[in-house]
Amino acid sequence: MATAPIEPPQRLVSSLSSDPESPVRQWLTALPTLVQQRLEAWELTLERVHAPGGRSSLLALVRQQDGTPAALKFPVPGRVSAHEGAALAVWDGWGAVRLLRSDDTSGALLLERLQGGVSLRSLPEAKALLEAAGTVRRLWVQPGPGHPFETLAARTEEAAEGLRTAGALTPAAGPLVEQALELRRSLPDGSDEQFLLHGAFRQGKVLAGERAPWLAVGPAPVVGERAYDLAALVLDRFEDLLAGSGAAAARRRVAKLADSLEVDRDRLRDWTLYRAVDTGVREVAVGDRQRGEQLLEFAAWL
Repeated sequence: MATAPIEPPQRLVSSLSSDPESPVRQWLTALPTLVQQRLEAWELTLERVHAPGGRSSLLALVRQQDGTPAALKFPVPGRVSAHEGAALAVWDGWGAVRLLRSDDTSGALLLERLQGGVSLRSLPEAKALLEAAGTVRRLWVQPGPGHPFETLAARTEEAAEGLRTAGALTPAAGPLVEQALELRRSLPDGSDEQFLLHGAFRQGKVLAGERAPWLAVGPAPVVGERAYDLAALVLDRFEDLLAGSGAAAARRRVAKLADSLEVDRDRLRDWTLYRAVDTGVREVAVGDRQRGEQLLEFAAWL
């Protein structure tokens, strides 16, 4: 059992609201106590808190009572993270990290231990894309009746106002923003696919494991069409395409991924444009102008 005080990583602390009265900030203050309570309740031995860690969760490396290594995760509370455990339970280790235990009160997830320092981004681009495509394909399953997951239409509708607001800070991107908003309105109605999607899929979310070579982590689950998930993969390491043959390479990537996973090319292109513009204007809004403008340039190529 751990007895030393548990300190959340600075990256997590600095990424959350500075308002001491906000619910997320209150959660952060209570986090050391929440971790200690789960360690005791589940009879876990703390090895260390993973650092620098991410901006949306605390991850602690632990051992179970029988000595088996595991990872104890506390996602930042919120609508998107609320059903991470439910999605992992549906997949039950198929293409994704296996959920061992969960606690609804604290939001804690006990997960099988993966190699956190080895993601698909460590592979050459072509090999990484191949492995990523094979991994995400396994996640696309029916969510089952009475599932708790939000729909793609609902998620993107809620994001539309943020896209419009952030787009106002980049006037030159006005036509692209309007195109993206129109795609957001029309795309969800154009497909009857109802698959459980990862929702935040990218190469960095696929880690090396012992039970399987590569397993997905950190879903923001949503139900909808597969092209939405695949669009994020098109955008992965897009900087490599910017430095290469440009628009032609971007379109080839769309076509190759669409054909390999039997997804409609045009719909994948449209979802990719939407996600590139949405991410691009938000990056500009938070101060990363260079990356934001590069994403917008990539969107214009499509």
